[in-house]
Amino acid sequence: MTEATAQVSRERRGKVVAVQGPVVDVKFDKVEEMPDLHETVVTKTFDRREVTLLVAEHLEGNIARCVALASTLNLQRNAVAIAAGHPLMIPVGKELFGRIVNVMGHPIDGKGPIDTGGQMAPIHKDISKVAMSAEGVKKGKADVLETGIKMVDLLFPVVRGSKTGIIGGAGCGKTVLIMELIHNIVEEHEGACVFTGVGERIREGNELYYEFEQVGILDKIMMAFGQMDEPPGARFNVILTGITLAEYLQSLGKEVLLFIDNVFRFVQAGAEISTLLGRTPSETGYQPTLSSEVGDVHERIKGSISAFEAVYVPADDLTDPAVVAIFSYLDAVMVLSRERTQLGLYPAIDPLASSCSNLDPAIVGQRHFDLAQEMLRILTKAEELRRIVAVIGIDELSKADRTLYERARKLTNFMTQPMFVAESYVGKKGEYVKVEDTLDGVEKIIDGRMDDRPEDQFYMIGKLD
Repeated sequence: MTEATAQVSRERRGKVVAVQGPVVDVKFDKVEEMPDLHETVVTKTFDRREVTLLVAEHLEGNIARCVALASTLNLQRNAVAIAAGHPLMIPVGKELFGRIVNVMGHPIDGKGPIDTGGQMAPIHKDISKVAMSAEGVKKGKADVLETGIKMVDLLFPVVRGSKTGIIGGAGCGKTVLIMELIHNIVEEHEGACVFTGVGERIREGNELYYEFEQVGILDKIMMAFGQMDEPPGARFNVILTGITLAEYLQSLGKEVLLFIDNVFRFVQAGAEISTLLGRTPSETGYQPTLSSEVGDVHERIKGSISAFEAVYVPADDLTDPAVVAIFSYLDAVMVLSRERTQLGLYPAIDPLASSCSNLDPAIVGQRHFDLAQEMLRILTKAEELRRIVAVIGIDELSKADRTLYERARKLTNFMTQPMFVAESYVGKKGEYVKVEDTLDGVEKIIDGRMDDRPEDQFYMIGKLD
């Protein structure tokens, strides 16, 4: 009894003095009782619902301004708030495979509690320490990660620790491409995947879950969701929950694919929090801390964690400050084209609108680099000819131009591929194509060894026989 009383006296207790939406001010009696930044503070509403708060800043008068990770409805003034003495901790362990958790690591899939044997990890970490541990994992491994998708391996090689942005509107095939990447990395490389839904629609998350289950890869995936109906604090911090799960898998020596959908919504949640905290926005209306927030997240993606990030572009404006801030950390940008989707060219990546800094002779080798550049040159020239062909017809082209145009059509068709996760839609068995087979096929088409074959023979095939 005495011990319990001593425990209560040691608790750093404060009281709620103000609630402004998801921002809660907690006052403590003494300055030494003040919680640190990012420390967890727990309080309860009058209907006994627990609300977790994260300290965002310190104010005068021993007040900690906090951001709520759950709804603050029914939270009363003078409610007792207890400083936990540690940052937000989430459970980590193999038990999280096939499960969906929220920002605090609590299961939200209705499958009961997750018992990880007490293994916990903080979501806020010192970036320099993360970098050191990641370097240790990176040593002794080859750099390029083969995905088995021809277009990705040829023009957008995935390097361990690299970050790839996938840009596209609704219905362009972002999810199918991501699921194929997850499937191939899980199956071929015995890797693991963390899917982080940042500001996800509940419908999208639900569909994704059942599609993973149908393809049979659910037991290799951990999922963390901060959904649209949750407060900005949850949407902002769930990206760190996902990265923490990925870091745990990396510590086990696995290939990790971290998929984040959608990074732009993480920035939006940060802007909401910033406004509620009373910070003056920048000229463009975004938070003044935009660069550092985007930077802090991307600096933690290192080692064997390869990130694929869906990026929503507001009003298709690539000069938007949030998009520019995100793009500055991406190694590759894959733009999905609606036009290619309508033509049935899957994956619908537009090679001429996309870019990749990993396409370098020092990384992929001279032959790979030369073939990729020659293919892009042919496709660029063919795009110019396409407008002419639309007016005068292909028969009016010179012999050289006609040959180049036909080779470009064959290359475009060869870059399509039947996917494992789309077998039920297209009725074709998925294929995993090795980089060497992709290079051989492209070389044969460019060299003219396939000039006698019709272009439809190259559509939706794996490697070139």
